[in-house]
Amino acid sequence: MAEKELNPTEQTARKWLGERGVTVQDIADLVMYLQKNYHDDLKMEDCIHNVERVLSKREVQNAIITGIQLDMLAEKKMLEEPLQTIIQVDEGLYGVDEILAFSIVNVYGSIGFTNYGYIDKQKPGILKYLNDKSTGMVHTFLDDIVGAIAAAASSRLAHRVENAE
Repeated sequence: MAEKELNPTEQTARKWLGERGVTVQDIADLVMYLQKNYHDDLKMEDCIHNVERVLSKREVQNAIITGIQLDMLAEKKMLEEPLQTIIQVDEGLYGVDEILAFSIVNVYGSIGFTNYGYIDKQKPGILKYLNDKSTGMVHTFLDDIVGAIAAAASSRLAHRVENAE
């Protein structure tokens, strides 16, 4: 089977994820983290497949490119104050990054919200790196976006398993 041609938005979203140090495997590892206790025979291929399906959604691609663009502008100190400082330091009371993430989580139903909340608090795997302020990179939006993609892929997986049973 020939590989499908990616639309320009998906190409950009995937490219920017990679440039920011995030791979499909990293996100699939988060899906495995979220779902391993609920599926005895869960395979990494299933996690990867569900991440790929989430990444193919236009609303997810839009959230990725919007959030990463804001993170990059903050790194370059190209935002007006007070937004520059708020995003640069990932201020605790700034919730717009989570709201953008919710647009991804919402694609696969309410179970995604609990998955997202859990993984956002735990910060396993790539999320620990994305939250490390000592790297000099700004990931205020990206950490939430990656967690949301994993939560959405976990929800998609849970829905598929439930429908199979």
